[in-house]
Amino acid sequence: MEQYTSYIGIVAGICTAISLLPQLIKIVREKKAEDLSLVMLVVLVVGLAGWIWYGILKNDYPIIITNAFSFTVNVLIIIFTVTYKKAPGN
Repeated sequence: MEQYTSYIGIVAGICTAISLLPQLIKIVREKKAEDLSLVMLVVLVVGLAGWIWYGILKNDYPIIITNAFSFTVNVLIIIFTVTYKKAPGN
């Protein structure tokens, strides 16, 4: 039963990690990001950094890898959100 626990954790981590990948692709394709909350993304990135740190402390590679991927996707979303957000009045 314990082996299934690891598989469930890995699958859940992969789903979480790729959850915002379609949003990143949409932002890059459309070059628009007006409706995204930058504050939410920053809070999410801070939380992901905490999970990565936790994974390192626990020496848990699935936690480290899935959250590092998610961290990277979210940092890219922040970069493109800042790049493509229209200035007020545009």
